[in-house]
Amino acid sequence: MRRGVRRFPLVLALCGLFLAPAAPVRAARPLPLPPPLPLAALYDNAAHTDLDGAGNALPADDLAAAGWTPGRELNVDGARLTWPRRPPGAPDAPDAPDAPDAPDNVRAAGQAVRLGGRGDALAFLATGTAGTTVDGVGTVRYTDGSTSGYRLTVPDWRTGPLGAKALAVAHIDTPGGRIAERARLYVVTVPLVRGRAVASVRLPLAPDLHVFALAVREAAPGWTGSWAASASGLPAVGPWTDRTLRLVVHTSAGGPRVRLRFANPFASAPVRIGAATVAPRAADAVARAVPVPLSFGGRADVEVPAGAQAVSDPLAFAVPAGADLLVSLHLPGTVTSAPSHTLAVQRSYLSEPGDHTADPAGTAYGTTVTTWPLLTGVDVGGGPGAVVLLGDSITDGDRSTTDTNRRWPDALAARLRAQDAVPRYGVLNAGISANRVVGDRYPGDGVSAVAGGVSAVHRLDRDVLAQTSVRTLIVFEGINDVRGGTTAAEVTAGLREIAGRARAHGVRVLGATLLPCGGSARYTAAMEAERTAVNAWIREAGAIGTFDGVLDLDRALRDPAAPARMLPGYDSGDHLHPGDAGYAALAESVDLALL
Repeated sequence: MRRGVRRFPLVLALCGLFLAPAAPVRAARPLPLPPPLPLAALYDNAAHTDLDGAGNALPADDLAAAGWTPGRELNVDGARLTWPRRPPGAPDAPDAPDAPDAPDNVRAAGQAVRLGGRGDALAFLATGTAGTTVDGVGTVRYTDGSTSGYRLTVPDWRTGPLGAKALAVAHIDTPGGRIAERARLYVVTVPLVRGRAVASVRLPLAPDLHVFALAVREAAPGWTGSWAASASGLPAVGPWTDRTLRLVVHTSAGGPRVRLRFANPFASAPVRIGAATVAPRAADAVARAVPVPLSFGGRADVEVPAGAQAVSDPLAFAVPAGADLLVSLHLPGTVTSAPSHTLAVQRSYLSEPGDHTADPAGTAYGTTVTTWPLLTGVDVGGGPGAVVLLGDSITDGDRSTTDTNRRWPDALAARLRAQDAVPRYGVLNAGISANRVVGDRYPGDGVSAVAGGVSAVHRLDRDVLAQTSVRTLIVFEGINDVRGGTTAAEVTAGLREIAGRARAHGVRVLGATLLPCGGSARYTAAMEAERTAVNAWIREAGAIGTFDGVLDLDRALRDPAAPARMLPGYDSGDHLHPGDAGYAALAESVDLALL
């Protein structure tokens, strides 16, 4: 008891400390967040000296050799991004020399970046240094005070897929010296709320994610994509020295103005176009009228950096719908390889030495080429926008009659032009022969005879989302995957990713079932089971909303008496590709209202 009595006053005293009225405490005001700053003012890492924190760096001379020089504007995937040049302390000194160790990128740590513009996407020129894919969430703030969230996923600079990169340089500078290893830079886009003006962007909290440049990718009001071709690889050519290419392309939509898109993906060096013209075609390489010169930023010539594109200035030129154009480009230097669409199913022409872009006659064009090098798009003024067909050799038109434009996208475009029930959309062919949904046939870097392109998953941004005024995507791929041993689950996972990414960007997505191919090379019962499973998933995905609709092309061409085979009248003879009649039937089966 005495011990208890001795402790009691202490207990009361302690209770008094806790029970006594406390002096009023004023709540601390939260510290204000730093105001948004231009990205260059936030740079905190120098890629040329130590990108990853371990002393490994991007060689400045390799970047310069690719045309990625300090301050250079790069058009990649439809976005205008500037390769860094100014140290943060001198934003208003454009002529100041760049310090070799000046910061040129920011480690993403939640910084607020001041940015302006309206568009369909944010484009990040970025890379990761975690040894694996890096991702994080960020926020876009608009001028009206509203916000939207985004998730940014960026591959690693040393281990990421070459098929998805914007540029790979040949070396890495290490503390022990230069090594021959490909260092990758990526352009990754995330969707914006269309119509709202961007005020700022808060970066993710992911310090191993390095951002070099950031831009709003502007939409293209007033333009419609009329023709397109996807680069399927980087083959060796010629060499071509002081030669002119005259490429034959077939429009879908027409309009009173034109602009052309040239691209240099997969390359490691720039390509120079000395002059370019456009003309209506009469026959072969002969123009119907004097070719009209194109300009690029007011100049007749343009250098296209590795991994980038060039878009010509708008030109008042009446583009007829459903007609052939001649696009001529002079290559004044020596070109030993060129990004190309290999299966053109169309003859084009190569000249004798000299700039023959302005020649209306075809006499200088003595050599035939069966590819489309460098040219990736023709846009026309006005119009309702475009439908893009992402596919393989069946969309590419393999086994259709050469020089007749009987691919099924051409037949679909003809149907659209001949009706008034729905808008007369442009139709853009993003088919690549031998292409797959998952798995790159062409590795995505370097000169190669392989022309199957990078996977649909890896080329979605470049070949679909960056197309001019794309409204609807038709995904018609997967047969090469299952013929090559890929499981239905892997194919459908890729299709689900494509649909999700495209729909997040505001693009309507239609899934198309895979055609029967019984009797074709490599056809087996196991492969047929996988094809059937993919088709069942596509039909179900349309019903549950993964796709906005389904085109049952399998049902349109299969033989009712032998559903694993194509109807003989539609078969080109190899039991895999339709012939001209089969391609026409594919286009005829499309419910145009779904577009």
